Amino acid sequence: MRNGRFITFEGGEGAGKSTQIRRLATRLRTHAREVVATREPGGTPLAERLRSIILAGGARDFGDFGEALLFSAARIDHIDRIIRPALARGAFVLCDRFADSTRAYQGARGGAEENMLAILEAVTLGGVRPDLTFILDLAPEIGLERARARRGQGGADRFEGEDLAFHALLRDKFLGIARAEPERCRVVDAAKPEDEVAEAIWSACLEQWPLLATEGRQWA
Repeated sequence: MRNGRFITFEGGEGAGKSTQIRRLATRLRTHAREVVATREPGGTPLAERLRSIILAGGARDFGDFGEALLFSAARIDHIDRIIRPALARGAFVLCDRFADSTRAYQGARGGAEENMLAILEAVTLGGVRPDLTFILDLAPEIGLERARARRGQGGADRFEGEDLAFHALLRDKFLGIARAEPERCRVVDAAKPEDEVAEAIWSACLEQWPLLATEGRQWA
């Protein structure tokens, strides 16, 4: 049983997920007892170490399913130590990427079979699933340019360094997830100005939880 709400943000590189999480967290803190903003892979010391290995390309030789296993190991620790306890306390949990990213990134080229990823996801999540998922949709060439500008002189990470064809497949995967689960997923045009994206996200939250529209009332 849980009293909190779980919101995830998905999308390709440079879609603006971290920016929109910060904006939504600020807004929610006027309505909720507690807001926890976190990310994947990461969120705990163990998961952050695995993040460093994966994004540096240290798991690439294991193949897509091997990478999915490492992401899942990080996710289990993240759920057990951060997400599940926060939901039990009644918090709103905002997560930059979650299981949909494993489906999309490791499944984009077919290197990991969808049925195997589904089984792995079910075992990993243990019933913890998002109440609402925002898929920030953006043309991959625009997202990659944003990512390059963001990192400056630093090198591309494991996934930013993939070719444009991969990122086009990735976009299709995320949109396919949204079509398959419309009750959970909201596709947001991330090419629009930041303020418009933030308003679209807030409107979807109000639609999902009308109590948030009550000024001065704390979510209980």
